[in-house]
Amino acid sequence: MMLMRVNMRLVLVVLCGAVLLATLYWGHCGDISLRPTVSLLSESQTALSEIECSINGEYSVSCRRDRDQVYLPFSFIHKYFEIYGKITATDGVEKFEWSHSYSKVYHPKKKYDPRGTFTTFENYNVEVRDRVKCISGIEGVPVSTQWEPRGFFYPTQIAQFGLAHYSKNLTEPEPRIRVIDDGDKVLENWIVSQDALMSRELDPELKANVIRFTTTDQPASQVRARLNISQDFVLSMDLMLKPNSSVTVILQNKDKKETVYLHYVTSTQLIYAQEDHIYYGVGLEQKWRRLTRDLIIDMQKGWALQDRPKRKSPRNKFKVSGLALSGAGSVGNVRVSSSEHMFHFFSAARWLVSSQRADGGWPVPARRRLAPRVPDLMPGWHSAMSQGHAISLLSRAYHRSGDSRYLRAARRALGPLDRPPDKGGVRALFMNRYVWYEEYPTKPPIFVLNGFIYTLLGLYDLHYTEGGRAASPAKDMFEAGMLSLKTLLPLFDTGSGSFYDLRHFTLGASPNIARWDYHATHVNQLYLLAGLDPDPVLLATARRWEGYMQGRRAAHN
Repeated sequence: MMLMRVNMRLVLVVLCGAVLLATLYWGHCGDISLRPTVSLLSESQTALSEIECSINGEYSVSCRRDRDQVYLPFSFIHKYFEIYGKITATDGVEKFEWSHSYSKVYHPKKKYDPRGTFTTFENYNVEVRDRVKCISGIEGVPVSTQWEPRGFFYPTQIAQFGLAHYSKNLTEPEPRIRVIDDGDKVLENWIVSQDALMSRELDPELKANVIRFTTTDQPASQVRARLNISQDFVLSMDLMLKPNSSVTVILQNKDKKETVYLHYVTSTQLIYAQEDHIYYGVGLEQKWRRLTRDLIIDMQKGWALQDRPKRKSPRNKFKVSGLALSGAGSVGNVRVSSSEHMFHFFSAARWLVSSQRADGGWPVPARRRLAPRVPDLMPGWHSAMSQGHAISLLSRAYHRSGDSRYLRAARRALGPLDRPPDKGGVRALFMNRYVWYEEYPTKPPIFVLNGFIYTLLGLYDLHYTEGGRAASPAKDMFEAGMLSLKTLLPLFDTGSGSFYDLRHFTLGASPNIARWDYHATHVNQLYLLAGLDPDPVLLATARRWEGYMQGRRAAHN
């Protein structure tokens, strides 16, 4: 009996030991076997193998494969399908943003107002464009190099310049203004060299105190002011200079030992530059004028003239450190501000009035080559877009000033819109029935869409400014153009975008598909017109075309 109890205890101990050893063994084996197995599965699932992608049997692209998925480089997708993408980071988290268009649609917040902003031009900065050589020191308007590298006055660009500044004036805060010398309450402590003279006198024409100055031919002979202005860069002053005289503005880069000298000189030469000295001619006439210059723009255009590499020149990197007067003349009401939008607007309006021909047009003095098998437009051609933009600007100038010169010029501008190209006009017909105001009056016509709609807006602006009478030439021309637009709009629809023009109809040429920026302009324009005309074709087309910018396409049959 005693022996059996001992044996039973021994069996229980052996069994317990065996269970413990088995548990330890299997647990340990599990750690060793499972971890490599999981790792190997993970690696096999995520490994990408290289595979050749044959593109339409024409060429190959190196791609990657993961089981049932094939991955193409986005650089290839971007070029092949004209889509766009970039990696962005928010709070340290990266993501890839994909878009089908690089442009943006601006939905109107209210009905289009001919006295308000012009379409979306508050977002335009005409003077910074590469095809703007500079802002003329005499006329105060842009000089274009779009089709002529020597530069010329392009009416469309000048009107856009004015309309952009008019729109910015309505949408931006009041400008910051720092008065340097007004001859009355603010008097700058000018430094006069020993061989120079300066006096303050009441000018009977300006009816204000001005500075009269005279210096010698010596380089150090100056009347100058030390300044330290680092936020705003639009300089304005009343100015009258005698021959061989100048106003020089000194700009300094706050981070580098770099100084730029902007010289406004008595000359008719548009612009020239040598190293860090940039010169703008302000004319030879000895009379009072208001000189207003964006100093940073003037500096950038001087750099571009010298074919220097593009240099970043943010405004916060520079300061106005000085102002110097040389030769002989008078200055008054000197100030620096953050903007002078209305001055630029009226500079464009005055140019349009003074440059308008007797037939009401603003001829383009540059040759324009548009399409194969179409004769070039020779210097002196008119553009419906120039006429329409000018009418929009002049209507607003009349509204703001009450000066009837602007209204008369706007009315005269209707002339070329009502004449065919062989008589110096821009009026074409589609299928001998539907009137079209041609941005480029070629023969045969090609029916550019965006320029035509801008012309319609000009006609609407003038009709509204005249008081919206029941009958007027501007109204009749607007209504005829709207009928054409609503009838022909389907011809501009590609099913995935829009056509820039209808050359594929009139020339039998390859279709001229609008770039996304032009397509977005079409959409913006149609949304504006939809607020003026209840015809559903305008709004429906605008919405469908906006959908194309988000990757939507017309359905297959």
